[in-house]
Amino acid sequence: MAKTIMVVDDEKRLVSLVESYLAQEGYRVVTAHNGKEALPIAQKEKPDLIVLDVMMPEMDGYEFMRRHRAENNTPIILLTARVDDEEKVIGLEVGADDYMTKPFRPRELVARVRAVLRRAGDKEPSAKVLKAADIVLDRDGRTVKVGNGFVDLTPSEFDILAALMASPGRVYSRLDLLDIIQGVRYEGYERTIDTHIKNLRGKIEKNPRSPKYIETVYGVGYRFKRD
Repeated sequence: MAKTIMVVDDEKRLVSLVESYLAQEGYRVVTAHNGKEALPIAQKEKPDLIVLDVMMPEMDGYEFMRRHRAENNTPIILLTARVDDEEKVIGLEVGADDYMTKPFRPRELVARVRAVLRRAGDKEPSAKVLKAADIVLDRDGRTVKVGNGFVDLTPSEFDILAALMASPGRVYSRLDLLDIIQGVRYEGYERTIDTHIKNLRGKIEKNPRSPKYIETVYGVGYRFKRD
């Protein structure tokens, strides 16, 4: 069954262009032109991934993400016209899994869509359940339990945690983790890993400023603390 991709942007020509490229790759595409319009469509269509613009009338991309993330864990690729890192970091903190700066090449967006879908569950993992400390990660169910409670993670956060838990004590560089979640090792994007780690710690650590599980190895990267 074809994956459903939702494209949300107030630029109708861009939406048509992206829809055409995605359809050529075999995806089913649904569209909207602002966040307010997109919310009920997303609720009805249950897309496998959302391509989302930031600046839109009536409801911008950030507000859409906040509302949609309250009940769904759909992977989101954020589109932004600004090139400064601050907006990209904000997008990742709100819950985006990847971002692209306008203007962009449609074929690159299609490649990003494939990569995000792949890491969101298309690949069959070898170890289905990981246990480390008091965290249990179920790769089949895409669930994470810390102590007695479950936590909701974005696909990127989930894959980072899975990689770290699979080898407690092993140090992963930012480029290593970027390769795991995006399939690329571009140095210009490696600092986005810091944002994902910050968000992940906020969800699984009792005190994110003094982490119990995910340690920073200064000048190198991150590791899951060995028991």
